[in-house]
Order: sequence, then structure tokens, then C-alpha cells
Amino acid sequence: MGKITGFMELQRIAEVADPINARVRHFREFIHTLEDGAAAKQGARCMDCGIPFCQSGCPVNNIIPDWNDLVYRKQWKEALDVLHSTNNFPEFTGRICPAPCEAACTLNINNDPVGIKSIEHFIIDKGYENGWVVPQPPSHKTGRRVAVVGSGPAGLACAQQLARAGHDVVVFEKEDRIGGLLRYGIPDFKMEKHWIDRRMAQMSIEGVDFRPNAHVGGNVPASELLAQFDAIALTGGAEKPRDLPVPGRDLPGVHYAMEFLPQQNRVVAGDRVTEQIVAKGRNVVVIGGGDTGSDCVGTSNRQGALSVTQFELLPQPPELENKPLVWPYWPIKLRTSSSHEEGCERDWSVATKRFEGNGRVERLIAARVEMQRDANGGMRMMEVPGTEFTLKADLVLLAMGFTGPGDTGLVEQLAVERDARTNVKATTDDYRTSVAKVFAAGDMRRGQSLVVWAIREGRQCARAIDEFLAGASSLPR
Repeated sequence: MGKITGFMELQRIAEVADPINARVRHFREFIHTLEDGAAAKQGARCMDCGIPFCQSGCPVNNIIPDWNDLVYRKQWKEALDVLHSTNNFPEFTGRICPAPCEAACTLNINNDPVGIKSIEHFIIDKGYENGWVVPQPPSHKTGRRVAVVGSGPAGLACAQQLARAGHDVVVFEKEDRIGGLLRYGIPDFKMEKHWIDRRMAQMSIEGVDFRPNAHVGGNVPASELLAQFDAIALTGGAEKPRDLPVPGRDLPGVHYAMEFLPQQNRVVAGDRVTEQIVAKGRNVVVIGGGDTGSDCVGTSNRQGALSVTQFELLPQPPELENKPLVWPYWPIKLRTSSSHEEGCERDWSVATKRFEGNGRVERLIAARVEMQRDANGGMRMMEVPGTEFTLKADLVLLAMGFTGPGDTGLVEQLAVERDARTNVKATTDDYRTSVAKVFAAGDMRRGQSLVVWAIREGRQCARAIDEFLAGASSLPR
């Protein structure tokens, strides 16, 4: 597998990023794909470790050692075929996945892991460059119709698999463009939207019918889908943001991250956005230390924020994980994104107490917190006395995660059962909901998660639907 002694002789090669002072002036991607030779060297570092923990670390179970070896041997097209056998959209994951596969890499025990994500990025870009990513229309049509509600990664993966199995697939999307949070949640500087458009073109030829501006549960009654389709896949995501119910929350200038980020994506797409929330010339405070918060940081810097501060309620994690303790599992450690590198003050163990301002938010009052035992013996975050402080804040962005699909009309009209976290209830055995012929996958079923998990669930849900319609399925699980 690769070069037998490659992992001892060759060092990890990182993808090249544009300088900070250049990339913050635009919203285009700024990380460049590896050159052919560098990709081959990365593939050569794969260890032939016997048990490829990288595959179990990858939610879609990518056959990583195989395509590492093919890249080492410069068999690019064969590598693409292997990559596509488990992942419908490596151009998405190769750009925005946090790479749990690399955390699970055996080489990561005592060295830098193989640059798996950068190799994936390289393979798919090489495939598009050479025209190898082509439609795969079905050899026969089944005559069965499937509605997929939601066009994020779960919905797109489910739709593509079902179309290739010969079913007539219609994707319903409530927004004006297809892509879900890929389109309007992830900034263009992380993933440009032409990648979605290219997949849409491929999928259209494969037989997928895309219907934007179609809000099932809104302007499209759910009863119509029950009457017109043989199966329905609910892949609408987890869109209800977690709120911060403190005094001053209703002041102008305090917004959810998903009010702020989609507007900039629309502007990049050429839309005119009235009353856009803009960070230019403002002291921005981002509350929430995850990926969405990081995206707010990068977008604020590009818009010309005066300052950017990011708070996290939890304590600061260690800079390096205890590998003997956590490997091959995803470690808790300090992660600094490219957006953080572009300019951001970060602080941990901070709880916001209130917002203040005269007609608009002007400052934020917060305090330090720590885990303490309460009167009932349980552990919870409690304020440290004497640590209250004030921070100037002209724009506050709440990026504290998502709590479920919310009340969109869709779930209510279908009357599907929900779990304790308000997600649509279904198991990974068959993805069936409590309503006949209605299935659920992705964040709408599992809760807020990664794009790569959404792709996996979309693929598995497609197989379950195919089995339901045909009695058996040749689709991979």
C-alpha cells in the first residue's frame, strides 16, 4: 500500500492557502489543491496498517487506503471511482469536512496523520479537471415516484442514489436555490457554490427534478406529496437555532448567525439584499465557539469589522490531545480555523448576562463561569463571583447550535412522531418514521451534525426506500 517506508521518509504536506491580507478582501476559496507530486507523496505515507481505522473514523466509510495507494501510483481516475463508490459529493467534504478520518489514522498515534482530506480534495478536483465526473443515468425506470423534502447534503445524496436506481425523484426546496445549508449556511470562501450547480447539472441528467421555492408544509401541502408519491424522504435539516434568553436580547443588532450568513451568500450570488446585516465598522461579538461561529468570524472580517470577539461557554480545551487516551476517536482539543487566523479575540468559560444599548445594542455584560456542584448535587455552569465585565458590542451574532427541525409546517402536517430532542423519530435500521411510506434522514433525524454524516444518512435512507419500493436493493449501504 503506497510506498512501504513512505510514512517514515515523507512528511505531511499541507495545502497552500493565500496570504491573510489577500484573502480577506474577497469571498472566493483561498485553499489550493495539492500538486500531482505532493498528492502522490501524501498517498505514499499511508502505512498499510492492517486495520484501517481511518475508514471507521469516516462516517461514509471511505475506502481510504485504496485511493491513497492509487494516488501514489498516479492512477487518478481509478482513485476517483473508488472515492465515488462511498461518497456522492467529495467536492463538498474535501473542502468542509473536519476530517475525523485523520484523527483515526494509525500514523496519528505518534506522528502527523496522512493528509486524507487534502488527497480527497485533490482526487475530485482532478476528476472535474479531466471530465471524469459524468452523469450515471439508470439503465431502466421503475415507474415509482419519490419526493425528497430538503436539498442539503442528505437530500441530494438520497435523491441521486434513488435516481440511479431508476426511480423518478423530485427534490422540494423551500428556498429560491437548491443546496440547503451548503448554499446559504457555508460561506463561499469555504466552498464556492458552483460545486453545487455542477452536481445539480449531473443529477438533472440522471433524472432528478429540482423544485425550489416549494415549501412543503407551506405553499405545498404535505397531503399532496402523500397522494402523489410512493415514498417521501424528509431531509430538511435542523434549522431551529438555540436562543439566548437574556435581558436585551430583543435589541436591534442582536441576530442569529443564520440571519447573518445567508445574506452574504446571497450578495455573493448577485442578489440585492435590503437592510443587510453588515459588520463593517462595528465591534462584533460572536457567541458560540463552533464552526458556525467561525464562519461568522471570517465573514465579519471580510465585511470590514472594526473588531471581532468570539465567546465560548465551555472551558478552553487543551492545545494537544492525549493521543494514547483518545485515539482513534475524535479528540477534544483547541482548534484554530483559518477564520480565526484572519483576526479574532477568543475567550472561553464566558456566559453572557445581558445586552444593553440606547435603541440598539451597544455593549454586552458577561461573566466567567465554571463547573460547580449545585444544591441538588448535580454539576452545572455557575458564575464565578466578581468576574463580571463589559464589552463594547455593535453587532452580536448568536452561533450556539441548533435544537431541531423547528416548526416549519412540514412535520406538523405529516404528524410524524418526534423524539425527545424534537427530531423526527426514525432509526438507522430502515429510516422509517411513524407514518407509512415516510422516511427521514440527516440532521432532521439525528440532530445537528456534519455534512459527511448527512451524506451517509442520505445514502442509507435511499437504500431503505429502494428496498421498500422494490423489495430488494442493489444500492450500497
